[in-house]
Amino acid sequence: MSGMSYRRLGNSGLVVSVVGIGCNNFGRKLDADGTRAVVDAAFDAGITLFDTADIYGTPHGASEECLGAALKGRRDEIVLASKFGMDMEGINGNDFGARGSRRYIVRAVEASLRRLETDHLDLYQMHEPDPATPIDETLAALDDLVRSGKVRYLGNSNFTGWQIADADWTARASGLTPFISAQNQYSLLHREVEAEVVPACEHFGLGLLPFFPLDSGLLSGKYRRGETPAEGTRLSLPRYQRWLDGADWDTIEALTEYGAERGHSLLDVAIAGLAARPAVTSVIAGATTPDQVHANAAAATWQLTTADVAALDALLP
Repeated sequence: MSGMSYRRLGNSGLVVSVVGIGCNNFGRKLDADGTRAVVDAAFDAGITLFDTADIYGTPHGASEECLGAALKGRRDEIVLASKFGMDMEGINGNDFGARGSRRYIVRAVEASLRRLETDHLDLYQMHEPDPATPIDETLAALDDLVRSGKVRYLGNSNFTGWQIADADWTARASGLTPFISAQNQYSLLHREVEAEVVPACEHFGLGLLPFFPLDSGLLSGKYRRGETPAEGTRLSLPRYQRWLDGADWDTIEALTEYGAERGHSLLDVAIAGLAARPAVTSVIAGATTPDQVHANAAAATWQLTTADVAALDALLP
């Protein structure tokens, strides 16, 4: 039995694990067998939230296909989340740049359901705002999907605070299904969402789903200031050198020391520290190996005390 804990996603009855699996490596870095190994490890660890998107994978859609195959026979045991709204480069037909339109959404959801080999999505998220389409049209189309049973709950991704507020007001004023979640980049090194997105989530009752919680590996504990990254690690590739050069090593080292004083790794600090934030429901972390899945899940079993949170806040710029 895993030590995983579970939370309601925003003001809804949808319950998810405190750590989720980001599926952007499926169908890209991982083939069908590699995907199955990660999915199996997630089940072992008590992780229930699997977050993919139609655009993930090479070609686009490959992540959904690999995940759908790996979930055969156990689809109903998990919370399956996908996203629409980024440029699929014609795979869903010509979108005319209006990927929040009713015309496009109907196509996109059918394509995702087919690739995932399922008749419904537990959470369907708008991957980014669509300035070409009024939000009421988007919400009305999504509401139809909920009423038809093809989608259970709705979320947004990469929305600003005012866009979250606008969508919530529009949904409630029109009697449409509101968003219950917001998925944005959030880590202990990148806290821009705390200015407006977090307060909007708290006010309107959305659960925040941070992505890139390990800041592309900088908070994984694999990298040190001035040291050449180990062969095979993500940031060992030459194109990432500027990330290492520009990293906030003072904060990374302070967080490492903070964890060590409490008997925890930097990875534990990165995941448990985010999970301790009031607006956060589930921390979505990508993984390419079963070991990474288990490490991410284990990190969330550390529940920070009020004093731990205060000490952590004091370290963050």
